[in-house]
Amino acid sequence: MCNSNLLVIQKLLSTNAYLGHRIPTPDFQGYLYGFRNEMAIIDLEKTLICLRRACNLIGSIIGAKGHLLLVNTNPEYNRIIQRMARRTNQSYINHKWIGGFLTNWKHMRRVQKHFQDFSAHPKDASTSSPFDHFPRFRKMQKCFEGIVTHNIPDCLVIINANQNSMAILEANQLQIPIVALVDSNIPNRLHKLITYPVPVNDDSIKFVYLFRNLIAKTVILAKRSQRPKVKVKRL
Repeated sequence: MCNSNLLVIQKLLSTNAYLGHRIPTPDFQGYLYGFRNEMAIIDLEKTLICLRRACNLIGSIIGAKGHLLLVNTNPEYNRIIQRMARRTNQSYINHKWIGGFLTNWKHMRRVQKHFQDFSAHPKDASTSSPFDHFPRFRKMQKCFEGIVTHNIPDCLVIINANQNSMAILEANQLQIPIVALVDSNIPNRLHKLITYPVPVNDDSIKFVYLFRNLIAKTVILAKRSQRPKVKVKRL
């Protein structure tokens, strides 16, 4: 193993990315290093390989002027994901997935526009918002607040795959590539649908920070490659 790989592995170790569950699912066995104190230990060399594959995919998508949708349902990670999305101008969802969000994309975009138009409409004491009477509308509005593209996303980046089975199913149905952090208890049926799984302890907030920085750096570098080169006139 080269020195650069060792440094990355050490950084992954410091985030507790290697800690799995007591009973890993059958499809996850190939990512395991072994067991310690009856707990599964994830092979971080394989995590590193999967991370590189995922970053290569994301770099190629952004380089081709594509767009990412970051999906997270863990409130502890909300600010991390929101900041990364805003920094890189990508879309994000920090709330429970709405069924049909991808498969009924055009309809969902019209719903989003309705929310935006209503929010921009001046209000006075005599008018009331439907959000005041229907809490579900508020939840839906929160799901749309992080969407910054009119086109269906070119790739989903899912932070907690176990809690986002519907997003995975819809993306798979539309043949949208999926990058997802997968823990050792990932159900086999979901694991088979994820095109770029990253085996890791998805409860580690330190790793999520590391993952955020890695994805953000990949997107920023790929965007720079989009810019046309400036020709320098020779004197």
